[in-house]
Amino acid sequence: MKLTIERDALLRALSHVQSVVERRNTIPILSNVMLKAEDGRLALSATDMDLEIVARVGGQSASPGATTAPAHTLYDIVRKLRDGAQIELESTGDKGQMTLRSGRSTFTLSCLPPEDYPLMSAGDLGHSFTVSSADLKRLIDRTRFAISTEETRYYLNGIYVHAARTNEVPMLRAVATDGHRLARMEIPLPEGAAGMPGVIVPRKTVNELRKLLDADGAAEQDIAIALSDTKIRFVMGETVLNSKLIDGTFPDYDRVIPTGNDKVLEIENKLFAEAVDRVSTISRAVKLSIERGSLTLSATSPESGTASEELEVRYNAAPLEIGFNARYLLDITGQIEGEGARFNLADAASPAVVRDAADGSALYVLMPMRV
Repeated sequence: MKLTIERDALLRALSHVQSVVERRNTIPILSNVMLKAEDGRLALSATDMDLEIVARVGGQSASPGATTAPAHTLYDIVRKLRDGAQIELESTGDKGQMTLRSGRSTFTLSCLPPEDYPLMSAGDLGHSFTVSSADLKRLIDRTRFAISTEETRYYLNGIYVHAARTNEVPMLRAVATDGHRLARMEIPLPEGAAGMPGVIVPRKTVNELRKLLDADGAAEQDIAIALSDTKIRFVMGETVLNSKLIDGTFPDYDRVIPTGNDKVLEIENKLFAEAVDRVSTISRAVKLSIERGSLTLSATSPESGTASEELEVRYNAAPLEIGFNARYLLDITGQIEGEGARFNLADAASPAVVRDAADGSALYVLMPMRV
């Protein structure tokens, strides 16, 4: 293999694929990135056996071929080369090495045989549709903070994506929960998604996908999605992400969304979030004391002392005191883009429903805590 490529293009592709590679691997080949030169283009692949990213970039190929090189080492080398530099990659399979030249710099990396590199077979992905980059970002951003990190309930370690109906309108819905809070976001159902199975997209896949959506040029792209019961694929221009899905049953989340919360609290979201942040300096447990037209936030800690702050709010129901985890409150208020947030409450022991007052596509459920 021999190929010349621009440093910036190679760095961009490497930044996409190398983040999939785990720092510690019991299988040496999984520490490497696969490089395949063909028809003047370079394809870079990395996998952890559950997730695979393939990125293609243009170059000047003198001779086709393939090799695998240490992913993080190669990325660090290319990152430290000067902007605009030309890089020449050359490998001879018989020596198990790849030489990288740029200007007066030369690096020789140990390689492993490309035929040993594991490739993920996509299988039959029977359902396919297209989602705009902006909509996919919203589905991810409004829900991923609620993904559980508790490995014993592995079926909560991702975002549940499925077709649903809201007021008889077909929607594509994303849901995540860790048992303490639940986040639900939906967009109009894309054409072709009507018969899709409900799937759980793993947390690592969600995070890698979100990085790709922030890459240069991704903001204007439509994302092609194809899936089956066990695999999902996202295609963004020259980059493809393939992933296994979590094999489990997501709980019936509708049962935990209260429908009878009749006490309505309307607040200015930014002022509320800033007040929660200040008061939680004393304690993560924050008490909301709500009366007609006013809200008092307070926190108490035997070690640190006390804090309280009063806000003007819109509230016309009976007085109520309820406690929440401040970090969970801030996670939710951080996703509200409008000026106002609406809390639907029942009593001190029942979960609250939170919405963006200006956007009904997202819904959050937050369990109270004793304060």
